[in-house]
Amino acid sequence: MEIIVKGRNAEVSDRFREHVEDKLQKIEQFAPRAQRVDVEVTHEPNPAQAETSERIEITVIDKGPVIRAEAAASDRYGALDVAMGKLIERLRRARDRRKGHPRRENVAEPLRLTPEDVNLPKAKEERLAPKVPTEPGEALETQLGDSPVIVRQKLYEAKPMSVDQALYEMELVGHPFYLFIDEETKQPCAVYHRHGWTYGVIRLDAQTL
Repeated sequence: MEIIVKGRNAEVSDRFREHVEDKLQKIEQFAPRAQRVDVEVTHEPNPAQAETSERIEITVIDKGPVIRAEAAASDRYGALDVAMGKLIERLRRARDRRKGHPRRENVAEPLRLTPEDVNLPKAKEERLAPKVPTEPGEALETQLGDSPVIVRQKLYEAKPMSVDQALYEMELVGHPFYLFIDEETKQPCAVYHRHGWTYGVIRLDAQTL
C-alpha cells in the first residue's frame, strides 16, 4: 500500500510523515486490497480560524469505492486522529457491505467536490481562464481575476450506477451531496442530504436540441 503525504499551503516535516505512516497501517486491516492512500495537510493562516487551522484529508484508493475522511483541529496531530476515526468507521462499513452483498463491477469514483468548487459567482465566471483538467485525477487551480478567490477543478471518471449505490458512496466520502450517472436513465444526477434520514435526487435533462 502506497502512502502519499502532501502539504497544501503547509510544510510537512519528516517526523509528521512517519507518524502518518504509522497511523495508516491500521487501514490494511479493513482494506487489504488498498492500492494507495493520499493524505493532504492544509494550513489555514487566518488567526480567526485558529481552532480549525490544521486540516487533514485522507483518501483510500481501492478497487471498489473510494473512501475518504477529513477533520480540522488546532493542531495536525489532533486532526489526524479525528480523521482516522471517521475513516476506520467508513472502512468497516464498506467491508461489512462487501460481505453481505454481491460484488459490483460498475462502481464510479466519487467526485470529491465541495460546495465552493461549484457555487461560482455568475458575474465573474467569464473571467475564468479556459483551462480545464483533461486527465482523470488531474487538478487545476484558477484565480478569479484579481480577486483572492481560487477555484480548484478536478476530473474524475464516472461509470453509471444506481441511486442506492450513489447514496452509499456519498456516505463513504462524508459529503452532503454526490454526483453520478444514473445507470437506468443515463441522466447526470446528484443525491443529497435533506433532513434527518431523508435524501433528495436532482436529475438533469441532458438532451441536446
